[in-house]
Amino acid sequence: MSKRSKAKKTQKKKHVVLVISKGTLDMAYPPLILATTAAAMDMKVDLYFTFWGLNLLNKKFDSPKLASVGNPDLGMPNILGMLPGMTSLATSMMKGRIKKYWPTVREMIKSAKEAGVRIHACSPTMGLMNVSKEDLIPEVDDIIGASTYLDWAVDADVTLFI
Repeated sequence: MSKRSKAKKTQKKKHVVLVISKGTLDMAYPPLILATTAAAMDMKVDLYFTFWGLNLLNKKFDSPKLASVGNPDLGMPNILGMLPGMTSLATSMMKGRIKKYWPTVREMIKSAKEAGVRIHACSPTMGLMNVSKEDLIPEVDDIIGASTYLDWAVDADVTLFI
């Protein structure tokens, strides 16, 4: 075995910690794409779902929506976003575009889990939002608080709050 391959084997895996704090369609994909990419690059990855991001782990939450108000990149005047049905229309349009590139959010979470990504639900947020352990999808590894997240984040190579 060469010196370089020995050195590579003894190196500690890079660690990526991502906080997922938003549960909208446009905010769910970026951390999941980063997580699956980091796992494919042989990095250790932890995802910490808190506040509205926790909805993505809830069995009862059928599908994230795309906010039609305050989203200037939709290509329509903000005032139209307030009309009834616009959120559903915007969500449907975006899902149609997304499916050409990525699977659904739930499938991305399963994919991340299969790639070795560890998935954590925020315990205080669960209390705040009245979510029980039984409400969580099976891909969730554990339920943790801010102190555990901070222990990881302080030593991680990459920490992002999304």
